[in-house]
Amino acid sequence: MNEMGEVARDRRALVKNSLVLGSLLAVPGAVSAAQKMARITSRDLKPLSQPPLPGRPAPIITSSKVVRPELLRRALASLQRHGGQVKRDRIAIVDFAAPSSQPRLHFLDIASGRSTSLLVAHGSGSDPAHTGYLARFSNAFGSNASSEGAFLASDYYVGKHGRSQRLIGLDPTNDNALGRAIVVHAAWYANKDILRTRGVLGRSQGCFAVGENDLSEVFARLGEGRMIYATKV
Repeated sequence: MNEMGEVARDRRALVKNSLVLGSLLAVPGAVSAAQKMARITSRDLKPLSQPPLPGRPAPIITSSKVVRPELLRRALASLQRHGGQVKRDRIAIVDFAAPSSQPRLHFLDIASGRSTSLLVAHGSGSDPAHTGYLARFSNAFGSNASSEGAFLASDYYVGKHGRSQRLIGLDPTNDNALGRAIVVHAAWYANKDILRTRGVLGRSQGCFAVGENDLSEVFARLGEGRMIYATKV
């Protein structure tokens, strides 16, 4: 009975997510209009629970089914703002309010409202004490910090981290991304099994580092020309 209840709740959440996305993106300017006319609440996008992590895990604030309402509003507003530069069928949203031990890289399909979530590391300059939580953003060269804002997923290449994807910052808060070599790449310290021994992921130099077994899925879902939106709310 519990499993049937979980499935029913998942389906209701996905339906609500699809309806909200459809209403926001149906016409140009709908995101800003919707923000003025109505406020999306947690009841509209009901978060679903995740299995607890070993030890004393941080409170679960992310979900593999839906994106938190305030984060979703900001991401869709950014997608609307940069819509002429990016593909609009799918978006990657990074919830840096969540700790690195939780799946916080959300791939959201705009048409269906379905999302898939994966682990992603943040920069060492954003978390000097290695607490697992992002404390600050930076766009500065040499900061080794994660940057906030919208990124355009650009071309692929093979570099010191193996297969990687360049990113172009679209906002004043991340417009040094290309020059700083902020990219998507795989890293051993972003693998899920590291959580069993350390409780948190390792840290990058500001890049979106994902697990070695997740990179192909990330590339397939993101592709070239789509947007990553990263923030902490």
